[in-house]
Amino acid sequence: MPAAILGRFAICLLIASPAVVLRITSIELAPVLELLAFGAAIVAAAFLLAWAAEAAQKDISGALAIALLALIAVLPEYAVDLYYAFRSGSDPDYLHFAAANMTGSNRLLLGFGWPLVVIIALLVARRLAKRTKSPVQTSLRLDSGSRMDIGFLVILGVIAFAIPLLGSIPIWFGVALVLIFVAYLWRAGQATGDDEEEFVGAAALIVAMPKKARRITVVTMFVVSAAIILASAEPFAEALADSGSALGIDSYFLVQWLAPLASEAPEFIIAAMFALRGMGGAAIGTLIASKVNQWSLLVGSLPIAHLAGGGGLGLPLDGRQVEEFTLTATQTILGVAIILALRFHWAPALGLAALFGLQFFVTDTSGRYILSAVQAILAIVFLILHRKGILPTLAAPFRRPQADPDEVEPAEAAEPQRESIVGIADETDPAKARA
Repeated sequence: MPAAILGRFAICLLIASPAVVLRITSIELAPVLELLAFGAAIVAAAFLLAWAAEAAQKDISGALAIALLALIAVLPEYAVDLYYAFRSGSDPDYLHFAAANMTGSNRLLLGFGWPLVVIIALLVARRLAKRTKSPVQTSLRLDSGSRMDIGFLVILGVIAFAIPLLGSIPIWFGVALVLIFVAYLWRAGQATGDDEEEFVGAAALIVAMPKKARRITVVTMFVVSAAIILASAEPFAEALADSGSALGIDSYFLVQWLAPLASEAPEFIIAAMFALRGMGGAAIGTLIASKVNQWSLLVGSLPIAHLAGGGGLGLPLDGRQVEEFTLTATQTILGVAIILALRFHWAPALGLAALFGLQFFVTDTSGRYILSAVQAILAIVFLILHRKGILPTLAAPFRRPQADPDEVEPAEAAEPQRESIVGIADETDPAKARA
């Protein structure tokens, strides 16, 4: 194993070691200290998990690799959220935490992660344009294969509105969402790609290893990181809930935002590294797949975990969670409406980030519903602007992937080398695009 990988592995284990010691010895500390110890362990394990998942794409090709990478990357979040759902089955005090982590991480992914990738990719493209004296790019181009993921996300986003209308997540609804996730994985497995995967950072070092050593390393990292996450999830979740009182902060706020920030950090960093390398399409593709995973498998698993913990045939939601699901669902529809044309412009990206930031200042119920209405209206506007992409996107989950000649403009086809490097569409000269 290369020394660079050993060094990173050792740093992650060193960061996680206090939590492992606390867990083995059953020593109890103040909630805030436990929050820091177990939170740091989850972040360290998440980095190991993300590096291993990315390197695993070397042996798993195509869209299925992206789907599995996105699934594995959010496992830390799953562990915390499902723990709250499980405990809510026997302790009603945990009911209002059950979906808090999911709605927070979902909005964080789209409101912060998507714009981050777009802005970084466009800044990289701008720097390249200045160096090569080429036109400045204004939008990130998504590959036509992304239509399948976007199509599933559209379907899930529309279905999600049933949750606030029902006021709960029934067990039958959860099972249906899990089946949609199974269908998504099946469809992703049918999508094959001939492009050679590109790797960055620690994953690139792992991929460069001989096949046997690489696979042993990846499996070891999976096992170690999963063990750390499973050992830390329960005390971290408990410390989150208890630290609110100690810090004078709303416990719901900590559960909704601090836990997702810790679990999503490695995924954001990896996506940002892809964007810095000019691979913005791959970066945004992974984040879109994560959204699909959250709305299908994670939400679908919540009522199942609630039932397993001794609850009824559905996860009840209070008024605050109904409000949170409404806000999250409208944000999802707005996000997919923006990218229906397989173009992600910098202005809508900044708009998404601004709306995401605004919700931290609009905290009352009526204000949240007004913000949801604003997002829904903007989504309708973008759906009208991108109406040509609606039917192809809705059909994508149900048809075999095939090359669509209409997806590639002549101007883009004339410059395949630059396209493959930056993944950005040149839309500054409409006449050139129509040539």
